[in-house]
Amino acid sequence: MASVEELLLPEIIRNAKKAYWIESVTALDPLRGRNPSLAMMGGFLWRTGAALFSLSRLMKAKRAKIRPEDVNAALAKKKGPVSKFIARHYRHFNAAALMDAAKGYETHLQKGGKMLVTMAGAMSTAELGLSLAEMIRRGKVHAIVCTGANLEEDIFNLVAHDYYERVPGYRDLTPADEQALLDRHMNRVTDTCIPEAEAMRRIEKAVLEEWVAADRKGERYFPHEFMYKILRGGKLKKAYQIDPKNSWLLAACEKNLPITVPGWEDSTLGNMYAAAVIRGEVKKVHTVRTGIEYMTTLADWYVKTAKPLRGGTGSVGFFQLGGGIAGDFPICVVPMLQQDLQRPDIPLWGYFCQISDSTTSYGSYSGAVPNEKITWGKLGVNTPSFIIESDATIVVPLIFAWLLGE
Repeated sequence: MASVEELLLPEIIRNAKKAYWIESVTALDPLRGRNPSLAMMGGFLWRTGAALFSLSRLMKAKRAKIRPEDVNAALAKKKGPVSKFIARHYRHFNAAALMDAAKGYETHLQKGGKMLVTMAGAMSTAELGLSLAEMIRRGKVHAIVCTGANLEEDIFNLVAHDYYERVPGYRDLTPADEQALLDRHMNRVTDTCIPEAEAMRRIEKAVLEEWVAADRKGERYFPHEFMYKILRGGKLKKAYQIDPKNSWLLAACEKNLPITVPGWEDSTLGNMYAAAVIRGEVKKVHTVRTGIEYMTTLADWYVKTAKPLRGGTGSVGFFQLGGGIAGDFPICVVPMLQQDLQRPDIPLWGYFCQISDSTTSYGSYSGAVPNEKITWGKLGVNTPSFIIESDATIVVPLIFAWLLGE
């Protein structure tokens, strides 16, 4: 609904034009000098009318010469049906932000940039590997930062997919229902239950052998490197229950993709590792390398990879799914290098997109808008930045479909 000011503005402008006419007539009136009040009022009305008349000219809408939907249709012309659907229907609000973020990602790669993807939440249990694995194979993802849960849950799904159970009515479960799931060793993640024996204990057995072997040799590896070892060893191949091409971790392993797993201790395998240390099976607690070592390794990768692109932005983009430690840990590598190591030559992140259903309130990091990151030395004034306030399990496959030309 229009405001009162908007409704009255045309009438004000008409009266102002009349006032302009009164001032003109008054100027010709030989009695004007004997009527100073009228002259003063006429002058005021003339100036007001002139200003509003100019304002009315400025406020006229201009017809767009190039329509966004036409640009998007042209970009999608050589792509597949999913991309064409997005270009046609995703025009406003979060849908438009999705479209803009996808185009920005594509432009960043076309300029020669690289992309780091971060994953919080339960993206692996959501089977993001169905699209992320192909993004990795096609060279559209160059590094990953994820929680320990996302690292392990992709491989859990790889070997135990057929034993997973969906619980569509999870909101209606009673405490007794939840206990019944626990009694069956079915660990629920929203509407999906992960089977403990077929998934977690199977991987525990395989990785424990690697932990113990490394510990006895005095060797140390990162959590993701132990996962690469068991995948490359081939012991799990007979247990695969999904098409291997749909495992993002397997695709990353094949590419030897850099992976960073901050806070790995807060995961199922992290707990199992702590238990192995307590039992004495692993003698040295640092056989699995730590989070600080992950930061120094990430910093080394960033220094070698990040270069200024055309337009002055950095060559490494940041595509963030959710928030939390998976997002905050890696983005801080830039201010750490610039401020703590006094390296002002290090480029800022060259692209930023955050997909999260968190909103900006209560000091939330996950819901903070990109501009806040400028104050921390993470992004620049001209960094292409996007925020999509939606469910990543819906949004990300669509963006990846656009980038893959589907």
